[in-house]
Amino acid sequence: MLRVNNLQVSFATPKGVVTPVRDVSFDVGRHETLGIIGESGCGKSVTAQALMGLLTPRTSRVDGEIILSGERLDVLSSGTRRRRSGRDIAMIFQDPLSSLNPVFTIGFQIEESLRLHTSLKRQQRREKVISLLEQVGIPEPARCASAYPHELSGGMRQRVMIAIAVSNAPSLLIADEPTTALDATIQAQILDLLDDIKRQSAMGIVIITHDLSVVARLCQRVVVLYAGQVVEETDVVTLFQHPRHPYTRALLAARPSAGREPKSRLDEIRGSVPALDALPPGCAFAGRCSQATTRCLEDSPPLRTLGGAPHQVRCWYAENTGSPS
Repeated sequence: MLRVNNLQVSFATPKGVVTPVRDVSFDVGRHETLGIIGESGCGKSVTAQALMGLLTPRTSRVDGEIILSGERLDVLSSGTRRRRSGRDIAMIFQDPLSSLNPVFTIGFQIEESLRLHTSLKRQQRREKVISLLEQVGIPEPARCASAYPHELSGGMRQRVMIAIAVSNAPSLLIADEPTTALDATIQAQILDLLDDIKRQSAMGIVIITHDLSVVARLCQRVVVLYAGQVVEETDVVTLFQHPRHPYTRALLAARPSAGREPKSRLDEIRGSVPALDALPPGCAFAGRCSQATTRCLEDSPPLRTLGGAPHQVRCWYAENTGSPS
């Protein structure tokens, strides 16, 4: 349903051109949720913005193919791309308070999407607004439609953002950190809501997160990004049980777990993601990897498939479970 081929995003900066997304490729099927994970600065949100066409051509360049339901979005004019956004592809942003306009009511903002992308009459739009608020589990939807964003809780505002995103039944829904700053109970409710909406429709979902518990709960497949590149892609079960890239293993090791000794120190990934204007010549993770060899420091590994399984890894020693010999 969605195919991304060799996506590359570059920005002009005072230090020169930097490329926070480099040759990223992945597919998303109908009724499928794909997770994109990685630390801050790995290119997750820039990838989402490129898919939505939100990057301005004046300061950025997007290369590669973005194909939705058989049609290339990356070659469309800006006007056509805007019309497709919100109708065929929609996005939930991580901060609903800053995404919603504070001077318009909730009902007005949901209805705006219906005005732009449907031929519904005014009364039909208002009825649809109430129906959408009911669908996302908001009590007293008529009262909520008359409220302003600041009058709602964070969880309610995120439900409103989901209502706006699904108002036109898009083929693809992108959720960028949709549970940030929500408590565990509300987070679980939002994730269950997204899963319910996916099962009730034919849409695919791309969820961008740094929270591995979100991935385990919602996703069928996972793409791991590091320094703008895909370093591992596989199904969610294989990722948690048999991770192959040292970065993926380090992310999993850093998770809090119920069996950990009380007050014990969490594992950490030492160092930080390399600066975009000073990427190393070899593997981007080599400087933080305890298994790195001279080959890792000098030669950049390709993304390759392990055996016959749909498991791709960008590491010279992906077949090894421990240190290379």
